[in-house]
Amino acid sequence: MRAGNASFQKWCTPQSRLPTEPVQDVPPRRGAVHPGNCEGRGQENRISLSRMRIVIVGGVAAGMTAASRARRQDPDAQVVVFERGEWISYGACGLPYVLGGAVKDFDALVARTPAQMRARGVGIRLGHEVTGIDATAATVTVHERASGRTLTEPYDRLLLATGVAALRPDWAQSDLSGVHLLREIPDGQAIEATLKGARRACVVGAGYIGIEMAEALRARGLSVVLMEKAPEVAGRMLDPDYQRLVRAELERRGVDVRCNTDVVRLTGRDGRVTGVQTEHGLVRADVVIVAVGVRPRTELAGGAGVRLGKSGAVAVNARQETSVPGIFSAGDNTECIHRVTRRKVHIPLALSANRMGRIAGVNMAGGDARFPGVVGTGIFKVFELGAARTGLTQTDADSLGLDAVSVDVKSTDHAGYYRGAQPIHVRLTGERGSGRLLGAQLVGCGDSVKRVDVVAALLHRRASVLDLFEADLAYAPPFSGVWDVLLVAADRLSREL
Repeated sequence: MRAGNASFQKWCTPQSRLPTEPVQDVPPRRGAVHPGNCEGRGQENRISLSRMRIVIVGGVAAGMTAASRARRQDPDAQVVVFERGEWISYGACGLPYVLGGAVKDFDALVARTPAQMRARGVGIRLGHEVTGIDATAATVTVHERASGRTLTEPYDRLLLATGVAALRPDWAQSDLSGVHLLREIPDGQAIEATLKGARRACVVGAGYIGIEMAEALRARGLSVVLMEKAPEVAGRMLDPDYQRLVRAELERRGVDVRCNTDVVRLTGRDGRVTGVQTEHGLVRADVVIVAVGVRPRTELAGGAGVRLGKSGAVAVNARQETSVPGIFSAGDNTECIHRVTRRKVHIPLALSANRMGRIAGVNMAGGDARFPGVVGTGIFKVFELGAARTGLTQTDADSLGLDAVSVDVKSTDHAGYYRGAQPIHVRLTGERGSGRLLGAQLVGCGDSVKRVDVVAALLHRRASVLDLFEADLAYAPPFSGVWDVLLVAADRLSREL
């Protein structure tokens, strides 16, 4: 989900919950691993890949994409996925929209079922949790949940696609019913059950998930209090002026937004939550959604001696190889290069997770692919508004010590004389001296903020503000002004650099 999101950024239908008896795996060819490290150019591909055994820990975005790509790269490879849950491939970012009624049901989010993946030659073992790695012996220890057995499984290549875990603060360590995290389908099902008869909701945390859940709960007719420890909503995604635009839309739609608010504890009666006690007083609630962030799942990696980065996520090179030969990592548990700052970052979002998985799958099966990095592009909906960002905000640039300047432009999302024109706000950020384009933020109605992708594409090429101004963008009155708002912003910014 982002993680998205994030840590944000994965299910199969109930009908596809197939038995989890072991697949009849072909014995692996041993001795297939050659050295590689986080700093080098990658593992040598001088080996015969006949019956290569590729083990993947975790399904969902990175894991299943890697499995598919590995099979395409080497149709003879044996690919086995161990998934601790019951679902392997689903759109987790759609969870709030199912709960809010915009998506019919959880089944609509399914991308691939275990049966479909098995038909493609991928071994799927549901209810199997990998609990340890012996990198010297090239084996993993697996707990089979249904039987309680412990298995030892060999590998030639191993991918860690363990994702992120939602943070649960001390005050949320409670057995009270009605208190929920939202990461996976069982979380969504539990919230759905709690909402029956509920009238009051409290969402703690005003990032992507918190904002989307506030909207979803309002759509269900609940009164909603959205709490945030920071001074404004939307965290570090936007600069303060643009955060306030998002907050205004939330409040306009009836969400009670309370920033600068710390939770002290939960209150309850008869085993069910009744409220959230803050430093400012008690907020009554029948359901509490805890959405205060995520952390990368790195326990397996750390136990195997895999190096972690400064971000706390698994460190890899451009081929998704870790510091331990034969072990790869991809997805929300993995850090990557930010193309604007050239620094390692942990930004768990769906597209980068899928792309990392694709790169890992190709390379584990003998190919040669490189992950290009990210520019931190994100987007979310808040009632009738969309908010998007890419690259660096002014706040980001200041914290990095860059000599950056930003300009703001308010215009309409298409020609003002054409019916339905709505306001759009754009902030464009560039670097003094070099003229380099650093980032953009947009807040506007509907999908008008998808203009952010124009800037994201240019950031990938380390383009200048002048490059954006000179871009030949499409024009017709129903879609934009003849001078699109991005071009106007680039023109103004170029005069400041």
